[in-house]
Amino acid sequence: MKAVQYVTPGEPVQVVDIPKPVPGPGQVLLKITAAGVCHSDIAVQRMPAERVAAMGLPLTLGHEPVGTIAEFGPGATGEFAVGDSVIVYGPWGCGNCLNCSEGYENYCSEAGRLGIQPPGLGSPGALAEYMIVDSIRHLVPIGDLDPVMAAPLADAALTPYHAIKSAVSKLGAGSTAVVIGVGGLGHLGIQILKALTPATVIGLDLSEEKLALAKRVGADHTLLSNADAVAAVKELTGGRGATAVFDFVGVQPAIDLAVQLTSVRGALVLVGVGGGTAQVGFGVTPYECSVMSPYWGTRQELVEVIELAQRGVLGVETTTYTLDEMPEVYAKFTRDEIVGRAVAVP
Repeated sequence: MKAVQYVTPGEPVQVVDIPKPVPGPGQVLLKITAAGVCHSDIAVQRMPAERVAAMGLPLTLGHEPVGTIAEFGPGATGEFAVGDSVIVYGPWGCGNCLNCSEGYENYCSEAGRLGIQPPGLGSPGALAEYMIVDSIRHLVPIGDLDPVMAAPLADAALTPYHAIKSAVSKLGAGSTAVVIGVGGLGHLGIQILKALTPATVIGLDLSEEKLALAKRVGADHTLLSNADAVAAVKELTGGRGATAVFDFVGVQPAIDLAVQLTSVRGALVLVGVGGGTAQVGFGVTPYECSVMSPYWGTRQELVEVIELAQRGVLGVETTTYTLDEMPEVYAKFTRDEIVGRAVAVP
């Protein structure tokens, strides 16, 4: 079968032919119908050689899988049948530790010790014709949702949904939420904020094209993410600053800006994987400002995201590509030429 793999540290991805996988005990073989492409794939490709080698190379990328069930391994039983259309919950855990038992497999305390890795981020991923899902519990039905629209929900919607829920108690009437980075996650974050809260939503980006996307998906205000942004947000909020700031970029300038935009007793939520860090301390961050760096989300939250999409509340700006086009797609990512979400269709 055809697959997109990261083979050599520092080198572009390759489109290769590999054997079709066979599901083992408890596993499920998924025929991929769509797979989202993410900046996290770029983060993997930029890891130091020794770190990415620990993940195992060659690595089939792709952690936003949608497909139809092709085959069950021995003992993989449940409410699903061959041919069902499903999305894959990505942050696999052990299923037994305290965090997993509370539904937070994204924070599994035993995954590292047991060598459990997410698809495309250690385990073979979705940028292929078929992939193995380690457990039937990591499947969520999508019904008649379009696979291309559904695939990015596995991360690009689930991650901001989890991040926003962490701060939703602060976002009551009269509150303001700022979204920094209106890309794949950010444009979905705006829609989730409008669905879950009455907050006024301000979108910030360096790209006028992405700011136009922010407006289309419901942002009340859009601003260029430049030196004038702090004063502009202060003016829009009566001098208070934003009740919650969600940074979906993570580079140092974006984080520095996010700190300046957050109000006293506000929430600063750092989601982006750009490698920046926030200084936190007395006189540095606003008084009683909570600072959080969340990771992905829970399976139940993915179920909720699918429900929002099925109700027409969430829409994903997508551009489709073939597996053969993936090397150029990743090059486009590095040049910041992807608006919305790229989706591979095998």
